[in-house]
Amino acid sequence: FSLYGSYSHLIEKMITHMQNGNGTPFRDISLDRALKEHIIRDSSEKNSTRILLSKALRTGIEWESKLFPVENQDRLRKAILEGRLPKFDRFQDNFNGMGITIHDTRATHITIKSLQIDNDHYRAMVHYKVQDHFGLDNDDILKAKFSQFHLFRIWFVLQRYNQFGFKPYMTNMEATVDITGDRNEI
Repeated sequence: FSLYGSYSHLIEKMITHMQNGNGTPFRDISLDRALKEHIIRDSSEKNSTRILLSKALRTGIEWESKLFPVENQDRLRKAILEGRLPKFDRFQDNFNGMGITIHDTRATHITIKSLQIDNDHYRAMVHYKVQDHFGLDNDDILKAKFSQFHLFRIWFVLQRYNQFGFKPYMTNMEATVDITGDRNEI
């Protein structure tokens, strides 16, 4: 489970937090960096929320008046709903340390912080706020990926056995990415 990946140090920090944090939320700059890298490197035309938002912005902007009308707001919602929110369940996440620390996510909030339209170009600052539950629930432990390893079965019991009190907690990550493009982009 990624002893050598660029985020392998996180699992130790997160287990220590489960032991000592008493259920308080966890945040680490490395998680923010991993989230930003994931969003930026996702080049899937059909799944990347970043790419889908870029298309929705380009086609929704009224270029002559240099604005994005409120009535086109549903294009942005649709782009997000049609995309795949950032999760760390890719093949490389089995080796980089993110698959064991985050894997899936619980909630994602995407906000367009600013939109600047100049001539035939636009630039949007998009903020991703992602939350995950660090711990194993019943659905997790029933999956072959987790139940086949003693580590996960022990982890499942430790977080439920009241004599230890290892409490699951929420993991918070944030990233702001720039989405740029122009009117005539294909």
